[in-house]
Amino acid sequence: MLHYQLFIALFFSAPTSFKRQFKQTFPLLYKYFQEAPANTVCWTDIIHWMWALFMESWGSWRNDCLNLSPIPFTDPVTNLPLWHVREESPLLLYGFSKEIVECPGYWPFNAHACGFWFLPMDWQFSCDKCMELSGNINSSFGGMLCANHSSLEHFLTRNAYSSRPIFVGLSSIGRMGFLRNPKAFLMVLKAAIESTDYMFILFSSGYKPLDSAIQSIASSVNESRGVDSPSLGGDSALLFNGRLFCFLGCAAAIHHAGSGSTAAALLAGIPQVTCPFMMDQFYWSERLQWLGVAPEPLQRQNLVPDNDDALSIHNAADVLVGAIRSALSPETKAQAARIADRLSSEVRCPNGTVSRDGIGEALRILKARVLTQNKIISSFIASK
Repeated sequence: MLHYQLFIALFFSAPTSFKRQFKQTFPLLYKYFQEAPANTVCWTDIIHWMWALFMESWGSWRNDCLNLSPIPFTDPVTNLPLWHVREESPLLLYGFSKEIVECPGYWPFNAHACGFWFLPMDWQFSCDKCMELSGNINSSFGGMLCANHSSLEHFLTRNAYSSRPIFVGLSSIGRMGFLRNPKAFLMVLKAAIESTDYMFILFSSGYKPLDSAIQSIASSVNESRGVDSPSLGGDSALLFNGRLFCFLGCAAAIHHAGSGSTAAALLAGIPQVTCPFMMDQFYWSERLQWLGVAPEPLQRQNLVPDNDDALSIHNAADVLVGAIRSALSPETKAQAARIADRLSSEVRCPNGTVSRDGIGEALRILKARVLTQNKIISSFIASK
């Protein structure tokens, strides 16, 4: 078996040395894949995404737990390729748009970029009551939110500020261990607020240490002011229980560059500021910068520093504010709007009409594959 770390194998492209080592270690198997007939597993499938199956960890699992050959597509006794067996090339469905990710011709025949898989709009409300009160997502928020979210409505609609708020959310990054000092993260946002006229909507994702830090800071501020309202300084409002607010009401989004957050902000047509932490987040960050809808990705210490000393907070806030100003430039905002217009055809409308819906395209491909296979099976049975 080839020796690479399984973590890398699962989440990244094949190492540059993979093909060379594979040819040296499995020359007959390499020939087997190179000579594969059309629509069967071939070298293109292997190098694109199946290469991880040939790592040592996978081999041990196949052998020890499944009593199979440690090397896929080989005989368990001789370890020679199964020349008489040709598996059909697996169907590979990607939930992203061709408008955003280029799909080169060397991808496997059965790899399809279907378009982003967006949730129906009526699933994206904070609570059932808000959904009941709101007829559609594009309506104004006046009188459209339940009583529990009236403070959010006030925050979004008060006249003291001419600009829309900026969304900040890191999804599950905290639970994955990357948000070691929630207080420092909040202090960076506080410093950015104090040096600019920006407003922020913070999505805590229900991460308890962050929620506790928010409550602690809010309580200390409120005690010093002698008030009971839940506020973080004078320019922010709390979002209770990690409630998600739709990007459509925001000027920009600061996030971890997860695929879902990236897609939602692209669809909303707003600029983005990204801070990647792991896996494909680095790809999406670079892609957004290349598309012209985001500045250079933030380094981790410039959004969630480990230390909360004054210098660390000041330096991080300076970089963050610079990134936000770059994202809010006229050129970046115009480019974000252009891309959103191109993506609008991939969203299913409330009445069900859509020209090219990502989920619908995936279902169409699956149904075509299943129906075709059923016809083949039926024809085979009928011939017996």
